[in-house]
Amino acid sequence: MTKVVLLCGGYGTRLSEETAVTPKPLVEIGHLPIMCHIMNSYSHYGFKEFFIALGYKGAAIKQYFMNFHYLLSDLTIRMKDHQVQVNKSGCEDWIVHLTDTGLNTTTGGRLHRLRSQLQDDTFMVTYGDGVSDINLQESLDYHRAHGKLATVTAVKPRGRFGTIELEGNSVSVFKEKVTAEDSWINGGFFVFEPGIFDYLSGDQTELEREVLSLLARDGQLAAYRHEGFWECMDTLRDKRYLESLWEGGNAPWKPA
Repeated sequence: MTKVVLLCGGYGTRLSEETAVTPKPLVEIGHLPIMCHIMNSYSHYGFKEFFIALGYKGAAIKQYFMNFHYLLSDLTIRMKDHQVQVNKSGCEDWIVHLTDTGLNTTTGGRLHRLRSQLQDDTFMVTYGDGVSDINLQESLDYHRAHGKLATVTAVKPRGRFGTIELEGNSVSVFKEKVTAEDSWINGGFFVFEPGIFDYLSGDQTELEREVLSLLARDGQLAAYRHEGFWECMDTLRDKRYLESLWEGGNAPWKPA
């Protein structure tokens, strides 16, 4: 079974309205933490063993999964002796490993701390705050076909603001939140071979600025292009946008 790592240790400072009390991966979209939306996407393609790299407010994430079975089930509770009977379980058949990887550890450092659990086979990595309709099995197949150590998913970001074309003082064209046609960014869905650990040296190794740059220099980084839906929940505006899609029944990342 291909293992999946979720990097869930950051402070989430740009979403401080929520993260002051809740770690970002537990911030809810449609009454479900965003990390569970992400895990549902992987589970849809048969990837059901997860390694959660914890840091900021990691205890809250541990508590959530400790109670996960009860939170998603119908229960009968005998209050006198606190006996709990599960009447209908809505739980997934996931295996979830929860590991404290340090409060101020960087993304590459968190991955480095999981080395002993990941060094035997190809594995997948993502962040705890981004959703997409990416075909994760296809991305894994693509990775295995090119033979490099690493694959990063390249996505086209949604425009944050509307664009205006002017003729004098008159608006000739208004386009709301267009996507830049030629811009590709790191979409945060990775596939790695164990050889990646040769590029990781400790807690302060940065996956994005350091490791990916070295892999590219060595010809060991390929891009899987995804032109479909992708959104990262960085700010309150992003959260509200994702909630509007979910509540409107138009969430592209929701498995069919």
